[in-house]
Amino acid sequence: MSVKVGLISDTHGLLRPQALEALQGCDYLIHGGDIGKPEILEALRKIAPLTVVRGNNDTDEAWAADVPFEAVLRIGDVGIYVTHILADVPETLPPDIRVVVTGHSHKPLQQLRHGVLFINPGSAGPRRFKLPITVGVLHLDGLEVRGELIELDLGQG
Repeated sequence: MSVKVGLISDTHGLLRPQALEALQGCDYLIHGGDIGKPEILEALRKIAPLTVVRGNNDTDEAWAADVPFEAVLRIGDVGIYVTHILADVPETLPPDIRVVVTGHSHKPLQQLRHGVLFINPGSAGPRRFKLPITVGVLHLDGLEVRGELIELDLGQG
């Protein structure tokens, strides 16, 4: 059975309609931190069950006090570790962790490290520098894991 996990990060208070559209049809969602406001989480929960971690810009927000700095989601036999900042990923992960999701850098990236897929969906919020506005999707099929980074079409202006 194939499962789609939508990835979004660094919304910083801006949830674009293009991001919501790109995440439609996902079975689960993960927000990699720097959320910005609780309404973003409410909107994402309407699409699919949501796993969320707190980003470095969410720390002064009263609503974010219950949001953890790290989370583990297990879908079938695939473990997914989530934290906002790549440097905070532990050296040793449980053996069932096949994917690490981070945010923070605003740079979309996926790479395989020792058999674990490290993926950063980039930023779906306000544009920073000349970086693209992106989300991601994990395609899980049994133990097979494939990441996809999606640049959002913001049209003109």
